Amino acid sequence: MSVEEKGTRMLKEFREFAMKGNVVDLAVGVIIGAAFGAIVTSLVGDIIMPIIGAATGGLDFSNYFAPLSKAVTATNLADAKKQGAVLAYGSFLTLTINFIIIAFVLFLVIRAMNTLKRKEETKPAEPAKPSEEVVLLTEIRDLLKK
Repeated sequence: MSVEEKGTRMLKEFREFAMKGNVVDLAVGVIIGAAFGAIVTSLVGDIIMPIIGAATGGLDFSNYFAPLSKAVTATNLADAKKQGAVLAYGSFLTLTINFIIIAFVLFLVIRAMNTLKRKEETKPAEPAKPSEEVVLLTEIRDLLKK
């Protein structure tokens, strides 16, 4: 078997693998997850953290750090990182809050989906329609009653 035939066969196998439903569903999930992550990041950074900062008197977690070197004299995180090693626990705290919010929102979404699923499962099935014979016999009965 030539190298070209092996390459063609491998490309065909890859195409079959990539077009399986699970792989496409996974790709869609990853894309939606990335977009959802960006939305939650904005929610945390632009809405929740400023509210927490205002409630705590201007507290801004993103600039909380501990210098690990005596050379670090800056007062903000970006400049401190340029000067040397820092322990950026404020960024970690922000990401932890971000994770908790994402987990809570996902919990709410899954809980709502499960509630809807349970409602569908408990919904009584529609009664079966009577057969043609039963309908015909009912009509005959009604005619005889007259």
